[in-house]
Amino acid sequence: MKIENSVALVTGGNRGIGEAFVRAFAAAGSRRVYAACRGKGDAQHLVKESPARVVELELDVTDPESVARAARECGEVSILVNNAGLFVNMTLLKAPDLSSARAEMEVNYFGPLAMCRAFAPILGKHPESAIVNVLSAGGLVAVPGMGGYSPSKFAGRAMSTCLRAELADQHTSVSALFVGSVDTRMASHVVGAKEKPETIAAQGLAAIVRSSDEVDTDTMAVEVRAAMLRDPKALERRFAAGLKRTVISTGR
Repeated sequence: MKIENSVALVTGGNRGIGEAFVRAFAAAGSRRVYAACRGKGDAQHLVKESPARVVELELDVTDPESVARAARECGEVSILVNNAGLFVNMTLLKAPDLSSARAEMEVNYFGPLAMCRAFAPILGKHPESAIVNVLSAGGLVAVPGMGGYSPSKFAGRAMSTCLRAELADQHTSVSALFVGSVDTRMASHVVGAKEKPETIAAQGLAAIVRSSDEVDTDTMAVEVRAAMLRDPKALERRFAAGLKRTVISTGR
C-alpha cells in the first residue's frame, strides 16, 4: 500500500524507534500521524516539528479503556505500528517473582494484541491497510539473559502469523520487524555496534509498501537468522554463554 495520505498510529511514538517512525511517516506524506505515548506532553517535540501532520495521543496499551478510547478517537487509521515495548534485564529463575515477566508479556504481547483487536475493524474500512509489529532478534532465538523479553517477542511473532491469516480477507497486511541492536534508551546497557532508529523505521515503511511478512531490519538481526539456519544449536550455546558475561545483544 502507499504511505502518502495514510493515517498512521505509532505506539511508543515519543522516543527511539517509535519517534523515528513518526518522523518517517510525516516525511513520506502521511496525512496524519498519531504519536501515542503514556505521558501527556511526551510527544510535543514531534508535534512542533510537523504540526500539520503529527498529533499526540495519550495511550497505555495495557489499559483496555485507554485502548478503546484510542480506537474511538482515531477512526481513520490505516496503518498501525505496535512499537511500545518493555525490557527488564532479568533471568527466569533469579528474578524475585513473576511480576517482571508478566509485565513484559502485558506490554509486548497482550498490548499489541489488544491494539490489533481494537483497530482491525477500522483498518478493514480501507481498501488496503497494514499492521507493523516491532519485534526483536530475541524473538528468533531464545536469549536466556532476556528471560521475560525474549519469550514475549516469540509470542509476538506467533501472534503476527495468526493475525496475518485472520486479516487476509480484509486486505490488511501484517509485518513483523525483527530488530537487533539499536541505539535507543532501551538498549543503553548493550555493548557493541548499534543501528540507528531511523534505519529501522525506513525498513518498516518499506515493509508496508511491499506487504512483507517478516523483515530483519539490521545487521545483527540478519546474522541471527542466518546463524539459526546454519547451526541453531551453536547459536543457542552462544547466547547461553552470555549469562556469564556482559550482554552484547538485545532487542530495540
